Amino acid sequence: MTLAGQAAGKALENPERDQADLFVISGNQGAGKSIVGELLAKRFIVAAHIDGDYIQHLVVSGHRWPASLDDIDPATGQVVGEAGRQLRLRLRNGCLLAASFVDAGITAILTDIVCGRRYEELAEHLAGRTVRFVMLRPTVDVLRRREARRGTGANDFEEYIEGEIDATPRVGLWIDSATLTPDAIVDEILSHRQESRLELGGATSA
Repeated sequence: MTLAGQAAGKALENPERDQADLFVISGNQGAGKSIVGELLAKRFIVAAHIDGDYIQHLVVSGHRWPASLDDIDPATGQVVGEAGRQLRLRLRNGCLLAASFVDAGITAILTDIVCGRRYEELAEHLAGRTVRFVMLRPTVDVLRRREARRGTGANDFEEYIEGEIDATPRVGLWIDSATLTPDAIVDEILSHRQESRLELGGATSA
C-alpha cells in the first residue's frame, strides 16, 4: 500500500473524522490568538494548528510584511502592493490547509487577523463550509500592556485593525479576553461551540 493509501486508511479509522471542526480564531495583535489556538488543538485527540504568521514565513526570499500605514490605500483601506499580495496569499493558503485537514478528518484551528475585508476573503475561500469563528476582543489598553511585556514595541496598525474589527459582521463567538487566562479562553470556546458555528454560503470548490 502506498503512503497516501495508508494515510487515507488511518483517516477513515479516526473516530473523530465525522466530527472534525474548522475553527478560525481572530483578534488584534496581542489578543492571544496563537497561544489559544495551540492550546485548543491540544484538547482534541487529533488536531492541527495553522498560524498565519508561520504561513507567511514560508516566503523566504522577498518576504514582505506590511511595514507601515503607507502600505494601506487610504481610498479603499486595503493593504496594497507586494505586502498586500502576500497577506492575501497567506490567508488563502491558511484556508486551503485548514480545509485539507478537515477533509481528512482532522480538526483544524486557523489563527490570524481576520476582520473587515479579510473576513470577506475568508468567507470566499471557505464558501460552502461550516466554520467556528471566534473573535478575541480585549481592550486596547490590555493589548498595549501585553505588547510592552513582550517587547514587540508599539503596534502601528492598532487603530486600523480595531476599525476593521468594528466593521466585521458580529457573527460567531466574540470573547472579551482581557481578564481570562489562555486555558480559560479555550474553555469558553469549547463550551460555546454552537454559538461560534457559521454556515458560509456558496459551494465548496472541487
